[in-house]
Amino acid sequence: MIELTEIPNHIASQLLKIKAVALRPQQPFTWTSGIKSPIYCDNRLTMSYPEIRNDIAEAFAAIIRDQYPDTEVIAGTATAGIPHAAWVAQKLNLPMAYIRDKAKGHGKENLIEGLITEGQKVVVIEDLISTGGSSIKAAEAVRVAGATPLAVLAIFSYQLDKGIKAFEEAGIPLQTLSNYTALMDVALAEGTIQESDFELLKSWREDPSSFGK
Repeated sequence: MIELTEIPNHIASQLLKIKAVALRPQQPFTWTSGIKSPIYCDNRLTMSYPEIRNDIAEAFAAIIRDQYPDTEVIAGTATAGIPHAAWVAQKLNLPMAYIRDKAKGHGKENLIEGLITEGQKVVVIEDLISTGGSSIKAAEAVRVAGATPLAVLAIFSYQLDKGIKAFEEAGIPLQTLSNYTALMDVALAEGTIQESDFELLKSWREDPSSFGK
């Protein structure tokens, strides 16, 4: 079992190992928003690696046991949070549901699939946090259902100020298994990046809009 204090670096190392996270400080990626970014994250790749996805599920479960022991339901965000929520719910022997990005346009027009009832305490599982909008929307859906979102837990966060502020304003606790800072430290220690790359990566974290200009 991974110690709680070891989770950020361990998960960062695993994500780098399978290239779920790619770092290109010298040849930045271009996001849909037009922002130049030295990092690209695709945590869906973790599904294809049983040992890594188990490490992720166990890390989520350890945090929930330690900090949210009264959790009654594990809810995944559609779509990338769904498999991880299922694995965590299985480990904790808890009910699982998932939250759509928008209600179905037919049938019962559900926004939440599975069962979340009034008064229940829910932990929302997400794969990636950037600006936080979709994750906060999912947590708000839990509130609308009359339940309490105890926290959003995610695999990784870019640690963008906009996202951090959004969660604070929404009054929803956010915790991630790993983050941009841990990733930079691990990448430097493992030789994935050089010291000069580290400074470029740090500058993006401080001001994403001006990176690559």
